[in-house]
Amino acid sequence: MTRFVLTVLLALLTSLAARADALDALRAFARDVKSARAEFTQTVTAADGVRTKVSRGSFEFLRPNRFRFIYRQPFEQSIVADGSKVWIYDVELNQASSRKLAQALGATPAALLAGGDLEHDFVLQDQGAKDGLDWLLATPRSADTGIRSLRVGFKGDLLAALEIVDGFGQRSRLDFSGLVPNVAIAPESFRFVPPPGTDVIEQ
Repeated sequence: MTRFVLTVLLALLTSLAARADALDALRAFARDVKSARAEFTQTVTAADGVRTKVSRGSFEFLRPNRFRFIYRQPFEQSIVADGSKVWIYDVELNQASSRKLAQALGATPAALLAGGDLEHDFVLQDQGAKDGLDWLLATPRSADTGIRSLRVGFKGDLLAALEIVDGFGQRSRLDFSGLVPNVAIAPESFRFVPPPGTDVIEQ
């Protein structure tokens, strides 16, 4: 019995230590990382758990309120926040749409990159370490965000993965590689100008 109790206590202390690390990593990332650049792989799994779709590309951000996701495979698409609007540009359709930044972000994972207060919009619950990452579960405080849950994975103090479950049960996971924090990025590089002939939709 004593050995069992000691084992349980050791497991609990180990779990608590991992949880503190995940919370600290989130706060350090929000506080200290003002810009970053990385590659990503996005895996989308349907609610039935069977159908999947994999995309690859790169991203970078500059706080506050500027980020860019460039999808290269399987099709080309750009998502750019220029500080006031979020643009989505589909190369194949030659179509661009924009929304005001506040409307587009809200309680979404992109707010983490843009400099939003994740603790304001989500209830945070540490999940300890798994598969080499420290995980944090974030549940939206508002029910009308379209997101059921968000999991944030850190490797040390660096963002390594995001996993989002939407209101329909679809799961999207982004795994980041080669992340370089606090790189020099000019704010002007996030300016998006639709190419000539693009069908532009303002929302």
